[in-house]
Amino acid sequence: MLAGFKRFTIKLILSALIVPIVLIIILKFINPPFWGWEISRTLFPPQGYPKQTHHQWVNLDKISKNMQLAVIASEDQTFPEHHGIDLNATLFVLEHSGKNGPSRGASTITQQTAKNVFLFPCHSFIRKGIELYFALWMEVIWGKDRILETYLNVIEFGPGIYGVQAASEHFFHIPASRLSAQQAAQLAAVLPNPYKIKASPMSNYVYQRTLWIRKQMRQLGMVTLNKVYDEQSLFKSFNLYR
Repeated sequence: MLAGFKRFTIKLILSALIVPIVLIIILKFINPPFWGWEISRTLFPPQGYPKQTHHQWVNLDKISKNMQLAVIASEDQTFPEHHGIDLNATLFVLEHSGKNGPSRGASTITQQTAKNVFLFPCHSFIRKGIELYFALWMEVIWGKDRILETYLNVIEFGPGIYGVQAASEHFFHIPASRLSAQQAAQLAAVLPNPYKIKASPMSNYVYQRTLWIRKQMRQLGMVTLNKVYDEQSLFKSFNLYR
């Protein structure tokens, strides 16, 4: 009986390690029709969540480079260089966390994408550990361009407004491909709390935050995006696109 329990435990552990990798490989080539954050919002809608949501997937080359740079500038300036985790920021958060888990994220764009796509919102060390596992494999299998594309297509910019295409049309009545640097910075400014912050009309907070984001965008420059595009996933390096 003990031997059977050990075999069951080993199989359970192996499944827990392998299933995330399989999911990541699948979503490397298939855009997710739904994701964890959206499911959580649907099942447990917060105050102000609409009955009808808005979302339209667009490829990365159909998203303004201004928007791509804006989220890197506002959310994760080391995105082109790190391997899924900002170790210094993560250690700082862990050192200042309570017994119930980390109270804030210090998450990279990769970690945020892992959380939004594969997991559900909650603050716990267990979920953070699972998120990190997903993030590391996403860096290996997806590469930076796929991570950024997925992030911009699933992130919530307002109640029930998922993805940059829906946000661009809702706030500015234009497709995501035409977003100016100013408009992109306004959208990026709401990401800390899209239920209390609106991209347009701008509050004083959004105005000040947008000024800061645009300054960071100028300092980073488009060379930052070139690093993202040049970053190759494991799949690309083995020529698995052929």
